[in-house]
Amino acid sequence: MRITVLSGGIGGATFVRGLLDEVDGADVTVVGNTADDIWLFGLKVCPDLDTLMYTLGGGIDPERRWGRADETWSVKEELAAYGAQPTWFGLGDRDVATHLVRTQMLAAGYALSDVTRALCVRWEPGVTLLPMTDDRVETHVVVDDNGQRSAIHFQEYWVRHRAAIPAHDVVMIGIDDAKPAPGVVEAIAAADVVIVPPSNPVVSVGPILAVPGVTEALRATTAPVVGVSPIIGTGAVRGMADQLLTALGVEVSAGAVGARYGARAAGGVLDGWLVDTSDASQLPALEAAGLAARAVPLYMTDPTTTRTLAADTLALAREIGDAR
Repeated sequence: MRITVLSGGIGGATFVRGLLDEVDGADVTVVGNTADDIWLFGLKVCPDLDTLMYTLGGGIDPERRWGRADETWSVKEELAAYGAQPTWFGLGDRDVATHLVRTQMLAAGYALSDVTRALCVRWEPGVTLLPMTDDRVETHVVVDDNGQRSAIHFQEYWVRHRAAIPAHDVVMIGIDDAKPAPGVVEAIAAADVVIVPPSNPVVSVGPILAVPGVTEALRATTAPVVGVSPIIGTGAVRGMADQLLTALGVEVSAGAVGARYGARAAGGVLDGWLVDTSDASQLPALEAAGLAARAVPLYMTDPTTTRTLAADTLALAREIGDAR
């Protein structure tokens, strides 16, 4: 079986780990969001790609669910002692080695997809990990800053401000000129199943879909495309999806996010959509919109529940495929 996953960081990485438990031996390609990427202290930092790589390769911090396990922070402390800015984004000592290697390879002329492949040789994540694009794309969030409206990098909005200041819009710089990284469109076209895991629909999955050619590939593939809601009840399971959905005028609900992605039969990108059992009342509206929708437990609290969610996702994909 060939499975392609369009993923952000923590939620997507957790889901993929359960997916690998469920489909041992399958050919899995993960297309990771790179619009969260940021340059810090001369280093190229790719938070979502690294979270996927560390999580699937056994190097993630199990408590924070981002960054390296057994991390130390001497570099951060020394930078602070120099008064170097920004101070709100910490680079761990182990983690900084990844950024140094990546930056060195990029400076030597390698594309981000080549660099990612090289880094994965060490981590052996069990998947083919692809950046959504080799081009520079950055998500900026429009906020009010000291009485003036301005756009700040997503990482500043999330890490520095903890999404505690009102967001008015989300802008992806460079997206119109970006091209899918080598292998991305091909992975979608060749897949038996395409999955959109429970990642932030605005700043994780949204940028992947916005890369010219990706949405078109999803609409053209013969594979079932199934998504998992990152919203349970009236809030995001993790992160700031609720604040950003509100900024875009989208209701914070599993049904509204499913409708935002849309049914392929109506020009969207999904065939099926999973919501939590607590949101089962939203199924009729989703079905009316052309989506095969099911309610299952979505909380990924341990390896067993995560693997079960992956199994439920594949079951819906099979059901959609059998109905064709």
